[in-house]
Order: sequence, then structure tokens, then C-alpha cells
Amino acid sequence: MKSLSELREEIDRIDRELLSLLNRRAKLAREVGEIKKKKQLPFYVPGREAKILAKLEEVNPGPLPNESIRAIFREIISACRALEEPTKVAFLGPQATFTHLAALKHFGTSSDLRPMDSIEDVFDEVEKGRVDYGVVPIENSIEGIVNYTIDMFLDRDLKVTGEVFIPVNLHLMSKEDSLEKIQRVYSHRHAIAQARKWLSENLPKVEVIEVSSTAKAAEMASKEEGSGAIASEAAALLYDLNILAKNVQEISKNFTRFLVIGSRDSEFPSGRDKTSIMFSTKHEAGALFKALQPFAVYDVNLSKIESRPTKKKPWEYVFFVDLEGHRKEERVAKALKELEESCSFFKILGSYPAGFKE
Repeated sequence: MKSLSELREEIDRIDRELLSLLNRRAKLAREVGEIKKKKQLPFYVPGREAKILAKLEEVNPGPLPNESIRAIFREIISACRALEEPTKVAFLGPQATFTHLAALKHFGTSSDLRPMDSIEDVFDEVEKGRVDYGVVPIENSIEGIVNYTIDMFLDRDLKVTGEVFIPVNLHLMSKEDSLEKIQRVYSHRHAIAQARKWLSENLPKVEVIEVSSTAKAAEMASKEEGSGAIASEAAALLYDLNILAKNVQEISKNFTRFLVIGSRDSEFPSGRDKTSIMFSTKHEAGALFKALQPFAVYDVNLSKIESRPTKKKPWEYVFFVDLEGHRKEERVAKALKELEESCSFFKILGSYPAGFKE
């Protein structure tokens, strides 16, 4: 059995090898960037990156789990992509919100991440070309769909290029060192709803105040004596708060799904894709049934369907649908073609690599 000093020497040697290999990879990425510039090709290709991660998972012998491999190589890819050209990303801010965490998870820390005040601002920044991509919430596994995000797709000609799942782990934090000193608690309304039971059992007499985001709640708690916030661990770190109670949400397996938006979607299938569409049917009996029939005929699974008022005519609705597969796959393409023929309005929002619930 090797001694501690021998093991450490071997780790140091491997670290030096890793450093050399990472810099070799970075040089190749820089050369790729030069070719892309000359040919005016996009620097970020989500399908390509998804395939890289999938191949690494296939050959991963362990002991590192696949989720760790994905996290490590996302950062490597992010750093190398920044050598080509830093990716500019707008997200629904402020910092330390779950949308910020989603942007970090998808694009890595080497990207140029820019917080925005509203979902509309994110769409505006992408549409006007001031950033390359945007990250916006689309649904929560408990609270449901974010209607405002769906509404934005009706009037904007932007594409979905990716999706990110973030587990919602909520903590009670404060500058104070004990729960007994907490007089008021700030948080976003969704977080308050998810922590309602814990609050009633542990802080029944404390005033609960709704604010615009969990990160804003943490910021306020950092400035006021006797104040607490329900927010993420990232918010506690950013505002130097003590976590007095962990995982105060009522349901442990709670995820928020985010969409990555850009000017174009993933052109080629990655092997594990989703496609999002919007459509309206004719106002007649059986119209929705007929519209959805091609998906059953061509064995295309629908993972989500939501209806929203069009806001143009009373009782006129548009349907938002997620389906499994890429728009260029033959069975998906056939189903979408037949659907379009039966619709009064039809729009493909984009095909993109499916996200992981980690």
C-alpha cells in the first residue's frame, strides 16, 4: 500500500498532466474559433456540446458519477468557448436567483452573464442582438407554467435552444444566529407558498413579506436586524448570511425548468432532443383531437401541453406543446407537417438537447 506522501506525489503528477491537456484543448478550441469567425459560424452549438457530454458518459468508468462529469466538462467547455468569444447571456435577475443558477449551469462561469429586471427585458436583449442568449423560467414542478414566458413567444421571433432543470432547495437565512431573533421573513411568493408549512410550524408569529425574488429577499435580510429570507444557498453566500434552517420547502423533489432562448435553435439532432411548438386550431368540434392525432400515428410522445388565451379574440386559445424528438427526425417532421395543415396558427419554437434533472 502506498504512503500518503506517495499518493500526493502521484496526484500532483496527474494534476500537471491535466493542466497540460487542458491547455492543449484550449489551443485547439482557439483554432476552431478562428475558423468559425472566417466562415461566420455560431460559436455555441448546443447539439455538438450535448453529443460531447453524451460520449463522455458512455465511456465513463467511474468512480466519478455522470452528473459530476457533466459539471466538470461544462466548465471546461465554457472556458474554452470563452477563448473563441465570451458568450453573452441575459437572465432574469438579480444574481443568486434560481435563473442565475440555471444560466451558470448551462453556460458555465466563463460566460458573460447579465441580470435583467424582467422576462421581457431578457427577450428584448436577445432580439436586439445585445446578447447571444437568454435564460427564462418556463415552469415549476409544483407551481406550474410561467404564463408570461409563453405569452412572449407569441409576439417574438426567437427560438428555444436549450433547457435547464434546477432543483429548488430553499433555506431560511439571516444575519442573526438563531431563529428566536427573527421578526420578519422575506421571499418570493412561490418560495413562501412552498415553505408555508415550515413557517407555520417553526415561525408562526413572524411577519412574512412578499418581494420580487428570493435574491432580493436575501439582500434585504442582509441589511435589516431581525430579518430573515427564504432563498438559495447561493444567495446566502453572496450576501454573507447564516443558514439557520435547510430545505424548508414542503416537497423535497421540486424542480424549476428554464428555457434558453436565441436567434436560432439546434440545427442537428443530438440523439436526446425535445421540440417546442405553438398552435391554434379551428373553432370546431373535434379540432384539437384531429390536430394531435398525427403524434399518435407517428409515435411521437408529448411531454407537455398547455393552453393560453391569445388575447386577440375572446375564447380563442393557443396551445404550447413539448414533444420528444428533433424537428428534423423523419417521424417528427411528418407529424408536424400534418399538424400544421390542420391549424389556423402554427409555430415551431425550436428543437434542442433535453436537459438533465440532477
